[in-house]
Amino acid sequence: MNKTLTTPLTTEDLKDLRAGDDVYITGYIYTARDAAHARLVDLLDEGKELPFDIEGAVIYYVGPTPAKPGEPIGSAGPTTSYRMDSYAPRLLDVGLKGMIGKGKRGQEVKDKIVENKAVYFAAIGGAAALIKKCIKSSEIIAYEDLGAEAIRKIYVEDFPVTVINDAQGNDLYQLGRKEYLEWAEEK
Repeated sequence: MNKTLTTPLTTEDLKDLRAGDDVYITGYIYTARDAAHARLVDLLDEGKELPFDIEGAVIYYVGPTPAKPGEPIGSAGPTTSYRMDSYAPRLLDVGLKGMIGKGKRGQEVKDKIVENKAVYFAAIGGAAALIKKCIKSSEIIAYEDLGAEAIRKIYVEDFPVTVINDAQGNDLYQLGRKEYLEWAEEK
């Protein structure tokens, strides 16, 4: 199923998504990698506000390259998601609805995705220059000292992703493997 979503996301937006669905996201999303995630969780531990409204938010795991003159951002391909696995459950519990990265997630994250009726999307690794064409604006909103890993608020139009882990507990990596093994047995 191809679907277009507009941020911020709601439980209603995500309830019919299934692992393997192709989705186009339009709206504001936030960039953050492990160093920024550690700071976000520290803020929560201290009872302080986060630098953006996390309710319904989508975080894209990316550290973009510097923008060329006249462009909003440089190459912006996804980074490996498991590096955020120790932080993602806490953020999901306070309202995060979507994460974009590449690679598998740990079981605790997958359990929290189901519990919080959220979703994990994958963006195409190796297509950073193409992905940046969907990014229309970018501004650093927190942790400028982290350079490429600073938190950015970016506006995207028809940002292509695939559902990997859905709110029902399905995992595209497991489903794909199962389907392949069934196909191979038939041969």
